[in-house]
Amino acid sequence: MVSARLTIDPQFSIGPVNPRLFGSFIEHLGRCVYDGIYEPGHPNADASGFRTDVIELVRELGVSAIRYPGGNFVSGFRWEDSVGPRDQRPRRLDLAWHSTESNEVGLHEFSSWLEKVGSELMLAVNLGTRGTEEALDLLEYTNIRSGTDLSERRVANGRDEPFRIKMWCLGNEMDGPWQLGHRSAEDYGKLASQTAKAMRQLDPSVELVVCGSSNAQMPTFGEWERVVLTHTYDDVDYISCHAYYEEKNGDLASFLASASNMDRFIESVVATADHVKAVNGSTKTINVSFDEWNVWYNERFEKVDKIAGIDNWPTAPRLLEDAYSVADAVVVGNLLISLLKHADRVTSASLAQLVNVIAPIMTEPGGPAWRQTTFFPFALTSRFAKGNALDVRLEAEAYTTDVYGEVPLIDAVATFDAATGTTAVFLVNRSQTEEADVTVDVTALKGSIVLDAQTLSDADVYAKNTLDQPDRVGLTKNKTVAVRDGFLGITLPPVSWTAVHLG
Repeated sequence: MVSARLTIDPQFSIGPVNPRLFGSFIEHLGRCVYDGIYEPGHPNADASGFRTDVIELVRELGVSAIRYPGGNFVSGFRWEDSVGPRDQRPRRLDLAWHSTESNEVGLHEFSSWLEKVGSELMLAVNLGTRGTEEALDLLEYTNIRSGTDLSERRVANGRDEPFRIKMWCLGNEMDGPWQLGHRSAEDYGKLASQTAKAMRQLDPSVELVVCGSSNAQMPTFGEWERVVLTHTYDDVDYISCHAYYEEKNGDLASFLASASNMDRFIESVVATADHVKAVNGSTKTINVSFDEWNVWYNERFEKVDKIAGIDNWPTAPRLLEDAYSVADAVVVGNLLISLLKHADRVTSASLAQLVNVIAPIMTEPGGPAWRQTTFFPFALTSRFAKGNALDVRLEAEAYTTDVYGEVPLIDAVATFDAATGTTAVFLVNRSQTEEADVTVDVTALKGSIVLDAQTLSDADVYAKNTLDQPDRVGLTKNKTVAVRDGFLGITLPPVSWTAVHLG
């Protein structure tokens, strides 16, 4: 049996857990919006056409903020298309996903949906085919109360009060050659700085995210961050990180260690940001918005799902609809652990995406909605992880992976909420064959008791929840957990994710 030890002490604080860490992402891509959150003819649709069964699942998931409307989609998006009378909105070609966008759901409709699910709007502006002027127009439309052309246009479109959007993304993945308006770091940094300065002149309270690298494997990674931040350091609050993981060539051992790569990615970006801070002699600290992260079987998309053809522009096609396994869910839970371990600098994150498209929630047109395996670790982490993230001083055996080298078999993090006196411990066992016996020193918590302990695992690590078997995989109570004489003991099954809630 694998063994590990860790210590929980509220004095070992990493930093406060920002609620925005449990954000998500909705892009006009595939069936995320249409037939996802919005299906007017569905038996569960409300008066606005939104599926109430999906709304209930999003609330259960505990999503705090949602990035919108892209993604690659935003780099060709004209925001004006998405407001005003629906019957006058134009249908447009979306070059990013080779689809047709009806603009039936736009800014007003999406904002009303956010009010139903209780999430904050994180809005992206188009710096691909557009620029500073259009970003200013959108900001005026959304955040100025009245008395100007664009604010009065919003009022005429049915919204008296401003949207008061705080968090804004300055474009999307501008380092990627696939992106409309792709630019060099130098050119993008200048445009982002110019746009940020202008937006702050209009609304000084906005929080701005500048584009980091699309992933850590980009040939310009590191240098891109340095150059972009050299131009924008005083103008923005966040730099973005994007990362997707998938099992390749049957290498489950490496896939289960994906969070070790996320750790290094975050630490590299933080080091680069702090380098620019030092060079600038600044007292300001730039944080990380990890606003795209998930398991995504991108190789399958490139080979099977990709749409082509000059006369082939479907509306809401089935794209990126990955069915997630137990192993995928364990990795997602581990990526959440990684985000919490860097809570001092990662203060916003978005699981990409929310419904149907590489998502924790799936729907069938006219039919049910169900939870994918990845739903469970996100929902429990967003519910339990409050207060401060803690450094747990983990001691664990290691194993060797082909991709990431030597990696601990056990990964863990904890949070402590002083307001309620509750503690949460999140644990992953990466071993494919062995149970793990974990001992947790909780003497500093002074008499804590176990309120709940849930584990995600299965004898078949590739088991999935599907339309035919929507409840095949779920959480089970971990009955091995016990606290004696200031020490918590628990056994973790192979390839598993576990959350323990103490009070």
